Amino acid sequence: MATIIAATWIGSISVFLWGTLALLTKLSGGEIPEFQLMAMTFGIAFLLMCVRWFRAGHSGIRYLRQPLLAWCIGVGGLFGYHFAYFKAMTLAPAVEVSLLAYLWPLFIVLMSSFLPGESLRKQHLLGAVLALMGGWLLIGGNSNGFALGNLDGYLVAFSCALIWSSYSVLSRLVKNVPTDAVGWFCGVTAVLALLCHLVWETTVWPTGWVQWTGVLGLGLGPVGIAFFTWDYGVKHGNIQLLGTLAYGAPLISVVLLIVAGYGEATSAVIAASVLIVLGSLIAGRAKRQPLPETETASFNS
Repeated sequence: MATIIAATWIGSISVFLWGTLALLTKLSGGEIPEFQLMAMTFGIAFLLMCVRWFRAGHSGIRYLRQPLLAWCIGVGGLFGYHFAYFKAMTLAPAVEVSLLAYLWPLFIVLMSSFLPGESLRKQHLLGAVLALMGGWLLIGGNSNGFALGNLDGYLVAFSCALIWSSYSVLSRLVKNVPTDAVGWFCGVTAVLALLCHLVWETTVWPTGWVQWTGVLGLGLGPVGIAFFTWDYGVKHGNIQLLGTLAYGAPLISVVLLIVAGYGEATSAVIAASVLIVLGSLIAGRAKRQPLPETETASFNS
């Protein structure tokens, strides 16, 4: 149980880091093409793991030898989600795309009940729904409503939610694959994003130290450490609670933007905060059946 609690705390680090995504993207200037930015940030994430391997006294080659299923889940989740998200943004308004894409925490709560040893409790479902209401209230403030003409974009955005929730839940099936392997998944994702960039985009480099700080921050935080801590959390922690806590990311994002002077506190922000916190508290109080741990999880394995 202590291992599960610790892993859940580690996984929750990702939620905070994803909350910095909007601010760091703002700092990066918003002029860098999506796939170029994706290639740069995932490349930084790979280099970050390379530093870890170097400090450990090896090259990390040992982590290349993983089951095919792990590679499909890892690269399919990381690259597939971002590819679908960027594509949806070209087909439908950004707010509606975000609303649909951010169904993934709820899907995690629902889908994780099918995992061995897991079950869906009413506290998990109630907490996730309340947090979902808060998240939609927060994101949907500028929504113009869903239009049938944007159906293609909505479907692609919905696939984002399915891809990331599937990645998170299916990672539990390969929990013996060490988190270090995610470094290689990030490396492959960076290469695939670079190929997409070369085919479809024109290169635009950051100008000035502020934009470079934004790019480096993205690669080190929301795209780097966040994916490593999330991998460990969903494999060894309370995945239903992590799914509910994930709705805190847009709240953290808005708060940071307000503090940085890019937004203002409104009644919608306050109401969303109450719903998200209340939902997280309810999900957190759900009793969890202890699972037999056949193996000792180790982030350093």
